[in-house]
Amino acid sequence: EFVQVMSPTHLKMKVWERGAGPTLACGTGTCALVVAAIRAGKIPRSGKEGVRVTLPGGDLFIEWREENNKVYMTGPATLSFQGVASLK
Repeated sequence: EFVQVMSPTHLKMKVWERGAGPTLACGTGTCALVVAAIRAGKIPRSGKEGVRVTLPGGDLFIEWREENNKVYMTGPATLSFQGVASLK
């Protein structure tokens, strides 16, 4: 993951997946990125609105809740590929 801090509540991220190259998004990587940025002191822990992370595939909103230490991700889900596989 490559990241740029745009503001205390906005990160910009590009994803490089080993074996696949650049991808449109990565939910687990985005969640890990926000937690790492907070722990490293790059951004503060935000409230219910979460941190906006802009990826090539669109924006995700990540919230790391202090009361239960869980990470929540919200954002749109869209069809990015459709195909048919022939299994032998």
